[in-house]
Amino acid sequence: APESLMQALEDLDYLAALDNNGNLSEFGIIMSEFPLDPQLSKSLLASCEFECVDEMLTIAAMVTAPSCFLQAPPGTEEVARTRWRRFSHPAGDHLTLISVFKAFKAATANPTHPGNSEKWCRDYFLSCSALSMAEMIRAELVEIMKRIELPISEPDFGSEENLLNIKKALLSGYFMHIARDVDGSGNYLMLTHKQVAQLHPSSSYYSTRRIPEWVLFHEFSISEGNSIRVVSEISPHLFAELVPQYYFSNLPPSESKDILQEVINHLAPVSATKEEQK
Repeated sequence: APESLMQALEDLDYLAALDNNGNLSEFGIIMSEFPLDPQLSKSLLASCEFECVDEMLTIAAMVTAPSCFLQAPPGTEEVARTRWRRFSHPAGDHLTLISVFKAFKAATANPTHPGNSEKWCRDYFLSCSALSMAEMIRAELVEIMKRIELPISEPDFGSEENLLNIKKALLSGYFMHIARDVDGSGNYLMLTHKQVAQLHPSSSYYSTRRIPEWVLFHEFSISEGNSIRVVSEISPHLFAELVPQYYFSNLPPSESKDILQEVINHLAPVSATKEEQK
């Protein structure tokens, strides 16, 4: 549909993948080397700048493969959630996916128990085939990174600096996927339109007392009860620091936009001072 095509071109423009003539920019050409959604390609390239490539490769593979969380049989939902909690990261689902992948790799690497990975996955209500596919996708992405000579930073998962850098890389690509809890009960209003969504049951924030106000989400699904999947908490200050101004100015009016505008106004004098120093 023409509307969908125009929206796609607009999104690519926001991601700096197009030049002034509507052709792929140099950055867009590099993005197109990856068999990923444009937002994910942008985040992966941004991770080179923020030195969190190893972690971003894992996230990209895990969100590209089918969901690793299995539908728990009736009556075992609470058991499954308890098992999944072992991998939960307080910063959100993207970091939780890294924890799941690392645990799967550790289970697979145990040579004394052949078939251990399948049993381990069953015990934790995880899909062995989805995790194996994520492993293959990650290896393919590493090969592409090497072929086009992009730097792959050393793993540093767990440090505060690494956590912040992962969020910066994610925001570089997914600034269009931001939502705010408008009433404190998990009703998330997306910045781009007036659609309200709830957390998907597989989220590490689901059924917890702490519901983050501002989140970045990987995808929105109408078919699964207007839910947002793979969700991580972000701060308005980080959003204001990384969002392209021309994207922000085109957002529809909302209370969330007004709050962000105040943050941007507050940060503006600081940014100006930094520019002068440069």
